[in-house]
Parts: sequence; structure tokens; C-alpha cells
Amino acid sequence: MLRKIIFTVFMCLTVLSTWAAKGDKKVRVGVFTGNGAAQTCIWETIASIQMDPDMTVQGISTSDISNGVLNNLDAIIIPGGGGTTEYMNLGGENMDRIRAFIRSGKGAVGICAGAYLFTDTPNYACMHINGAKAIDIEHDNRGHGISAFSLTDEGKKLFPELAGREKSYVMYYEGPVLVKSDSIPLPYKTMATMLTDVHEEGNAPANMTTNRPFFIANEYGKGRVFSSISHPEATPGMMWMIPRMVRWTLKMPVISYSKRVVNPDLYNREILMTKADLKKEHNYYYTFLYGTPQEKIAALDWLQQCRSWEAKRWAQGLLFDNNADVRIRTAKFIAETDYLPFLNDLEAACKAERDPQTKKQMMIYLKSLQDLLPAK
Repeated sequence: MLRKIIFTVFMCLTVLSTWAAKGDKKVRVGVFTGNGAAQTCIWETIASIQMDPDMTVQGISTSDISNGVLNNLDAIIIPGGGGTTEYMNLGGENMDRIRAFIRSGKGAVGICAGAYLFTDTPNYACMHINGAKAIDIEHDNRGHGISAFSLTDEGKKLFPELAGREKSYVMYYEGPVLVKSDSIPLPYKTMATMLTDVHEEGNAPANMTTNRPFFIANEYGKGRVFSSISHPEATPGMMWMIPRMVRWTLKMPVISYSKRVVNPDLYNREILMTKADLKKEHNYYYTFLYGTPQEKIAALDWLQQCRSWEAKRWAQGLLFDNNADVRIRTAKFIAETDYLPFLNDLEAACKAERDPQTKKQMMIYLKSLQDLLPAK
């Protein structure tokens, strides 16, 4: 009995000392930036990893993988976009390199299209590394919006910040509907279950997404794979879930993030974009081009309220609008949506601002955005 206790204590100390021995050596994460990975998904994934004090992040291309960049990484993330296009851009040899990388003890996270790429879906270009297959793929364009999920007992261990919540909410954008694969014996754990029925577009059937896996995780050789059908990295207050997934793949301890980073109360209901909403959203593109300052501000109000997927790409230039009120409202939009990809733009806008009162207000939002990052 004493020997067992001593051995258990020894193993625990070994795990802790392994990470402690790294000292200032941070975990190195690569985010795939090749064709098929959507630009905003790349931006947001990189930003989410920047929130973790123990990680560094870089974009990696197909040629980087071929040239051996995986030798200098601990984990890889395949972001959202188009799974088949990512497959085509990677090529067979590079996917073999990624599989070998994971089997050697490294980590991989797939987000939406990346999760799709990891599946074992018949008649679909995929990597067969997560033990699941996608169904109802003819209705992939089923819709998007803030969607509800619940954690399983395993998920609560990984995301204790959400363990006391019956429901939590993140952005879903046409992610795969997963079930267990019929052809590969690769078991996975369901970490969370989707609760929202998304069928707003594409004549998608009802009751297809509810009670389906939202997050799954599995062993692969000596390494681990985590698949998310949703977009925490695109959800204010929930971006921290992505580095937490990376931690799971590398068997790293769970650490706490600041209250500024962890804010699950920001969304407490479903917000699905209807066809009418999508039309309204599209029209606001022209408002930003030709509208009055008041119309632009009203557009930002609505787009932020419904968590527009498209608007985040449009707001960047509004930081430099000719109208001071628009500049202030845009700074607020960027800060309150946790949009770290535009941190440099907000810093530049504050530096260039000549009106003292406008600058003062914009600096408040800049500080709020900066507070998402670990202290240096």
C-alpha cells in the first residue's frame, strides 16, 4: 500500500515538474493559414491563443509544414473555413506529417471546418483522426448564430468556469453534425452537447443539430485531438475555451483566466440569424459606405446586439471615420466584442486622434481590449 502511495505521489510530482521545468519556455502553437482557412477564423484563433500566458502562436502554411515547422511546435490548430479546401491545400504528404506529429505526443485542435477535416466522413475529403463522421452534409449551410450547449461531466472538468451552468452559449456557423464513425475503432469523449436546433437556411431539416456532440476529444497514438463544431474563438467572453482545448491535447494543467477574459454571462440566450436578419445585415454594408454618422452608429448597435458574423470585418476602417462619434462607437464595438485582431488598429486610431475628448473615450476602450492579454 505504501509503495502505491509513494508511486502515485511520484507520478503527480513528475507531471507537475515537467511543466515547471519548462520555465520561460512556452508551448508553441501553430494555426494553419493555408487556402481554405477563413481569414477571420485565422485572426480570431490566433487572438484566442494570445490570451494564455503559457503559449506562443504563429501562422503556418502548407509550405511551412513541408519544410518541417511541426518539429518546432507542440500543437496545431486547423481553423474554420472550408474543410475540403483545407484538405486540398494541405495535400496527402502534409496530412501524413500532421498525423505523425500527433501520434508522437503532440496536440491538434479542429474548429468547425477543422473538426470536419478530422472526421471519418464517407465520400468527404477528411483525415480520419477523431472517430466521428458527419451526417446530413447536404445541408451544411443550415445557418448560424449564438447557440446553446451543455457540458458533460468530462467537459465540466476541462471548463470548470461553466460547470455550474445548465446552458452556455457560443457562436455556431454551419458546423458538422457528428455521430460515431462506423469504420474506424477510434473512441472519443463527448465534452459538450448542442442544444440549439439550427435550420434557418438551405432547407435544412429541423431537429438535426439538437443533442449532437458539440465538443469531442480523443487519444491518437501518444497525442490527443480536440474537435469543436462551434466557434468559441468568435464569441466574446468565450475565446479562452480554445487555449483550454490546446491544454487538454497536451495534458497541461488547467489554469484560471481573468474575469475580463472569462465572461459567459455576456450571452444568455440563442441569437440565430434569420433570412430577414441576413438581408438587413447585408444592407448595413452599404450604410457604412454611404450612410450618415447617425445611421452608421445605429447599424453598429444592431450588428453588435445580434453578434453579426460579417460586421467584424467592416468595423476596422470605421475607427478612422471622419465623424468623431462614429470613431468612438467603433472603438466601443471592437472592445465589447473582444476583437483583439483589431488591437493594432485601435492603438493607431488612439494615437492619431486629435480631439482630446474623443481620444479620452477611445483610450478607455483600448485599455479594455488590452486587458484581454496576459500582463507582460
